[in-house]
Amino acid sequence: MSKASKIVLRIQSADGTKRVEVSDTGTLRELYDAVQATFGYPDDGFALYKERNCTKELVSSRSQSVKDSALKHGDMIYLRSVTGPSTSKQQPPERSSSVASIASTSSSSGATTSGGGGGFSREPTPSTSGATALLNGEDPVDIELYKQDGRIQRKRDEKLCRHNSNGCCVHCSPLEPYDEAYLKEQKIKHFSFHSYLKKLTSGVDRGKFVALEDLNCKIKMGCRDHPPWPKGICSKCQPSAITLNRQTYRHVDNVMFENTGIVERFLNYWRTTGHQRIGMLFGTYEVHPDVPLGIRARVAAIYEPPQESNRDSIRLLEDEHAVEIEELARQLGLQRVGWIFTDLLAENAAAGTVKHVRGIKTHFLTAHECILAGHLQNKYPNRCKHASKGLFGSKFVTVCVTGDDKKQVHMEGYAVSAQCMALVRDNCLIPTKDAPELGYIRESSDKQYVPDVYYKEKDVYGNEVQRLGRPLPVEYLLVDVPASTPVVPLYTFHERKDVSQYFPVENRLIDGHIQDFSALSDYLARSRSMDFLDAMSDFHLLLFLYRMDMLPMKAQMGPLLEAVRSKDKTIANEWKNQEVWRTLEQLISAYSHNDDSSMSNDVEFVSAGEAEQNWTCSHCTFINSRELPTCEICNLPRV
Repeated sequence: MSKASKIVLRIQSADGTKRVEVSDTGTLRELYDAVQATFGYPDDGFALYKERNCTKELVSSRSQSVKDSALKHGDMIYLRSVTGPSTSKQQPPERSSSVASIASTSSSSGATTSGGGGGFSREPTPSTSGATALLNGEDPVDIELYKQDGRIQRKRDEKLCRHNSNGCCVHCSPLEPYDEAYLKEQKIKHFSFHSYLKKLTSGVDRGKFVALEDLNCKIKMGCRDHPPWPKGICSKCQPSAITLNRQTYRHVDNVMFENTGIVERFLNYWRTTGHQRIGMLFGTYEVHPDVPLGIRARVAAIYEPPQESNRDSIRLLEDEHAVEIEELARQLGLQRVGWIFTDLLAENAAAGTVKHVRGIKTHFLTAHECILAGHLQNKYPNRCKHASKGLFGSKFVTVCVTGDDKKQVHMEGYAVSAQCMALVRDNCLIPTKDAPELGYIRESSDKQYVPDVYYKEKDVYGNEVQRLGRPLPVEYLLVDVPASTPVVPLYTFHERKDVSQYFPVENRLIDGHIQDFSALSDYLARSRSMDFLDAMSDFHLLLFLYRMDMLPMKAQMGPLLEAVRSKDKTIANEWKNQEVWRTLEQLISAYSHNDDSSMSNDVEFVSAGEAEQNWTCSHCTFINSRELPTCEICNLPRV
C-alpha cells in the first residue's frame, strides 16, 4: 500500500495565484475545502478546472482522489466563479451620492455629504453581494421574450402595395424590432435589450456567436513576465484604454407605478417634514406592450430603509431587517426593481409649486447619484445566457422625484450604462468636489492601475474631438427610462381612498408615522368595516407583522401572504382563525381596554402599598414606573 504524500498545487483566479497543499490521496472535496479556506471565500461559489479555458472541470467529489485526477506536485489549476461576476472577497468601496449640487465630497468615509439641494451618504456595505445571492436561471420575462421574434407587423399600404390582400412586399413586410426608422417614428429613444440581442444575431449568423463581455478595468493577475504592479506591467495584463459610447439599448424600457397612491404615500414624508427621502422599489418585470421586445418594471410598493435626512441631505443607515424584507417580498411574488429619491425644494407652498433645479442646463443626475446607481446595479445584475459569466447589465432602475420646467412635482427615470457599472465596480469613477454634473476618473497609483477613459464631444468648430475623462460629463453614462402611472390604476395591494387609511410606513420617526403596537391597534380598529383580506393587503403592515419581535408571527404568515398574493379570501379567513392571530387580537383588546381608561382611574385601583412599587411587564420583563399603564418598551398593557 503506497504511502500518502503532500503535494502543492497552484490555484489561479481573477484575484491572483495562490498555493494550496493537499494530500495526493485526499478527495477532491478536501481540495475544494482547502481552496475555499486559502482564498477566504464565504461559500462554494466556484469551480476548478485543469485548463485555462475552463475545460476539464474537477468536480467536487468525496470518492475521487487528487491522485486519480492525475494532479501532480506543482500543477496549475484554474478557479472560476459560478455565482457572480467576481470571486473577489473584497468589494470596491461604496461611495456617497448627492441629490443636487455638492459642496464637499468625502471619498471613503460614511459621513453625510451635503450641498445646495441635498446629498446621500454611502449605503452600508452588505455582508454578501447581491450577485452571489442570485438564483440560477434567467427572469421569467426574459424567457418569455426569447420565444418571440419581435417583428413589427404592418398592414397593406393602399397607395404603394400592388399585390392582393394575401401578398406581401417591401412596403408592408414586417419590420425588425430594432428598425431605427420605426423607433424614431414612435419616439422610442433606445433599443430594448432583447431587440439589441436580435440585432447582434441578425443575418446569416442569426442565433450564433453571441458573447456579451463586461468591461474590465483591472490588471490581469498572475502574469509571470514581470513583477506585480507597481513594479511592472505589460500589454498582456494591462487593461485597454476605454472610449465611452452612449448606450443604444436599455434593459428596462419603462417604470410603471401601479397607481398614484404609491407615489403620494412616499411623498407624504416630504410634504410633512420638508426633508428628502429614499425608497426601494418592489415589484415585478413584465413584457412592455408598446415597445418591441421591451420590458417594463411594474412597481407595487416602496420600502423606505433606515435613514437620516434633512432639507439638503440623506444618510442611509444599516438595515438590520434587509434579509426579512427580501423574504417577505419573495413570498408576495415581488423583487427589488429599483430605487427612488426626492430632490424637492418648495417654492410657493400656497400654489404647490417646487423649484426647477434639474434639466439640460444643469444636470439630470449628479456624479454621486450615478455612482450609487452603478453600485446598486452591480448589486442586482441581470442574468443573461449570452454572457460569458452569466451576468450582464442590470434591470435595476433609478427614479428621481424633482420639479419640472413648470415647477410641478415630476418623476424622471434613469439607468446607468454597462460601462458605468464597470467603472464603479472597479473603483475607477469618483465625483468632483463642486460640479455635480462632472465625474472624475481616478489617476493610477502604486495601489491601483486605472486605464485611460476617453469620451468624444464636438469643439467650437463642430469637429469631433476625443477628451480624457478628467473630468467626465456623466451624461455619457446615463440611459433614459420613462417613469409613469397607468390611466387605469392597478392594485397589487388593496386600494385606499386616502393616505390616512394606510398603515404607517416603516422607519419614519415623526409623530403620526411611527410603526408600533398602538398604530397597529388603531389601524385594525379603523379597518373593522373592511374585509379581513383587504385590511391585511398592505405591504407595510405585512412587513411590520413579519418582523414583529413582541409576538413572532413570521413562521405562521405563509398562508396569509399566499392569500394576499392570490387575493384568496377563503385562505385569509382560515388563517384569521389560527391561534397566532387570536392571540394578537387578545393583546389588542387588552391594550384598547387599558387605553380607554384614564390615568387617574388606573391609579385609583392600586393599593397604597402597590402604588409605591414599580411593575414588571409580563411580556418583555421590562421594569416600568408605577404611573405607566402600558409598558415603555413593548407598549403592551399592564396585567
